[in-house]
Parts: sequence; structure tokens; C-alpha cells
Amino acid sequence: MKVLITTLLSLALTLGSVPLQAAVPAAKIKDIADFEGMRSNMLIGYGLIVGLAGTGDSVDSIPFTRQTLVNMLDRLGVNSRTNADDVNPDNIAAVMVTANMASLARQGSKLDITISSLGDSESLKGGMLLATPLVGADGKTYAVAQGAIVVGGFTATGADGSTITENHTTVGRIANGATVEQETGFELADLGTSLRLILREPDFTTADRMQRAINGSIKGITARATDLGTIDIAFHENNPQLVSAINRIQNLKVTPATNARVIIDEKTGTIVMGEDVKIADVAISHANLTINISEETQVSQPFSFNVAGETVAVPSSRIDVSTNSDPNHGKFKIVGGTSLSSLIQGLNALGIQPRDIISILQNIKAAGAIQAELVVL
Repeated sequence: MKVLITTLLSLALTLGSVPLQAAVPAAKIKDIADFEGMRSNMLIGYGLIVGLAGTGDSVDSIPFTRQTLVNMLDRLGVNSRTNADDVNPDNIAAVMVTANMASLARQGSKLDITISSLGDSESLKGGMLLATPLVGADGKTYAVAQGAIVVGGFTATGADGSTITENHTTVGRIANGATVEQETGFELADLGTSLRLILREPDFTTADRMQRAINGSIKGITARATDLGTIDIAFHENNPQLVSAINRIQNLKVTPATNARVIIDEKTGTIVMGEDVKIADVAISHANLTINISEETQVSQPFSFNVAGETVAVPSSRIDVSTNSDPNHGKFKIVGGTSLSSLIQGLNALGIQPRDIISILQNIKAAGAIQAELVVL
């Protein structure tokens, strides 16, 4: 076992000593930055689904579904308030409708929408969304949604009551399910002779590379990075062709700077890291302690011809604690400059569980040996 551990760690440290040659690929500016003002706007609405095959809301448990139906029938000239308590359909469901609308969307443009159940509906499959206004953060209605829902799952119930469910049946989508009725008021011509780029991942190095790429590739334009996340672009002519200029700027390629960062999700045991994450000199000791607790039932049998005795079941617990007697087991030293990915490969090869690896990484970071940002989710 000692030989195996030594061999695996030697391999990991050898891999870690090899310099990483893979460069970060260049990306188009459109993939790492946005022009100020040209963004998506979130819309939301409350609507009603009809036509479900008995999988709708329980109106007795979800009162607002019945109330919505009664209000809708009133607007259509059907008086149902008198006998509202008798309205108990199981083929309707209250839902929330969401969509993203571009700032340059025009009247008549189509939007994809997502529908999510708000009550206790079992499935939205086969339902029809009735006309639903979609409002923005300012409370104004910008689009109206309606159409047949497409659900990416199903639920089947057998005669004996057994049920099988595939994927999620209470969330659906409608492609081009909403029509823009009101524009945001943003006009490209209002930008005049200046533009502003906003980096999605602010970084001084990326901002500097971006301004250099624009200044060195497009004449008649001056780009200036004002901070780590903003690049101001000025045109030298009075009436610039903004569409052509934006197209040329967006398709320039820039190599974004990468931060040394390690993302740890303790709930799932997932570890994600960028390249070039290094570890300084550090010694690690990880104990190999195993505790097994087993419950078993023993039978107490009286001696023969013992009239007073009786046979009884006696619970018994067994606890085994084991540790590895090898003094070198779980103890190793990492040489400075080793990549974190090589360390994790070595730990995985030793059979150390993900949660133990997370604990080791947290303690290495606490010791100041990981030269990266450690983000724990």
C-alpha cells in the first residue's frame, strides 16, 4: 500500500511540475461584453391554463384559480359569481408566465415564453394558455402571450394507482408565444457618436486588451477603458454608421483574462477549477478512520427443562473502529508549484472521497497555500 501511494503521488507531482501550455482561446467581444442600453428586459404575467385532462388545480385548495376563472367569465359576459362555489373544474390551472424582451424589439416581434404552475396542478400537458398580459418592472404591459403549451415530460398512472413521472410536467414553453405590443422606447440613433461597452466579467487586463484591439483594428474610432468593466467608444465623424461599426466591434477577438478560482459545491461534492491554479509548499495529513456500526438481533434461549425461562429477542450493537497502522498512510508533502488539478487527480487515485477532498482543499486554503479564490456554494 505504501508503494502504491508513493507511486501515485509521484505521478501527480510529476504532472504538476509540467508547465501548462494551453492558452485561453480568444473570444469575440460580443461574447464577453454588451453595449450599454442594448439589453434584455424581463417580463412577467399571471394567466390561466385551460383544457387539461383532469390534472389542473384543486379549486377548493387553490381559491385564486376559481377567482381568476370567475373574473374572466365576467369580462366575457358570463355571470358565474352567483354560483361561484359550484365552479369546480379540474381542467384549469393558474400559472406564471415569463419572457425576455430585447430593448430593440419592435411591435409585432415574437417572444418565447415559459409557463410555470402556481397551484397544485399535476401536469400542464395538453393545456392552452389564455391571453395573458406581460408587464415589465415599470408596471407597463409590453407583450401579450397565448398558445398551446409544450411540456417536456409526462406522467402515467396505472390501474393499481402506481405512477411514473418523466422530467418536469408543471413547467412548459411556447415558442413565439408572445407578441410585443409596446416598445421600450430605446433607439440606436439616440446614442449619437458614442457607445459604451460593459464587460460581463470586469477585469482590468481584459478591458485593456479590448481597448487596444478596437484602436488597432478600426479607423475613425477611439476606445478608452475608463475602469475595469467599462470601455467608452467615440466616433470621429458626425454621422457614423452605427450598425456597421457595432458589427465590426462585436466580431473583434480578444483573449479574456482568467482568474485563478476554485468553485466547490458541498451539497453535490462537485469541484470546478480554472487552469493555472497553483499550490505553495504544504504538508498534508489526512487520517484514515473508519467506523462501522451494525445492528443485529440475537435470541436468548433458556436451558432445557427450565419451566420459568422463555425465548426472547435481544438487540445487539456492534461498533468497529479501524485505522491504518502504516505511519505514512494519509501523510504526504506537496512541492510548491504543483497544479491543483494534479493534486485532485492524485487524491482521486488514492480513493479519497469528494467530501474529504473538499475538506482538504478548504484547509489548504486556510493555510494560505492555494493561490486562488476559493468559492464555496
